[in-house]
Amino acid sequence: MYSRRNFLLGSMVAGGGLGALALSGGFPRLFSSGAGLVSQADAAQVFEVTHTTEQWHAILSPEQYKVLREADTERPYTSPLNDEHRDGTFACAGCELALFSSASKFDSHTGWPSFWTPLDKAVGVSDDRSFGVLRQEVHCARCGGHLGHVFDDGPRPTGLRYCMNGLAMKFEAKAA
Repeated sequence: MYSRRNFLLGSMVAGGGLGALALSGGFPRLFSSGAGLVSQADAAQVFEVTHTTEQWHAILSPEQYKVLREADTERPYTSPLNDEHRDGTFACAGCELALFSSASKFDSHTGWPSFWTPLDKAVGVSDDRSFGVLRQEVHCARCGGHLGHVFDDGPRPTGLRYCMNGLAMKFEAKAA
């Protein structure tokens, strides 16, 4: 898995400028006082579904915990959901909130499941300034779990690409 923390700490060891930038506060989300990273929106919001760190570890696999609770990114082309083409719904792996309809899924050729729109009131978006660039982080509206990022290079009708971590979701096929 690709981790902002591992990437930046590796840069520090190698003497890279990104490590110095991280320590100077250039990446305010890199370090947190609690267990795991939280986005700016998560820190200011109280979510409907909350658990202790120990409870999250019991609910999620170690890989899911890293993505949903620590904002890691899975490697591209590793999620079975990338090749999921049946009718159904993609839900949060942390709280089972329905997030995306299969009708909005498309192949972005990026290696992650991508959608052009979420379901109503399913996700929240906050600024992510990691890696020295401004991106829009997408999180579950119910539990605050990190899902991925949204970009403005998607297809019509929205022009958006919700680039999601497959580990952050589970697929529920539509009953036949």
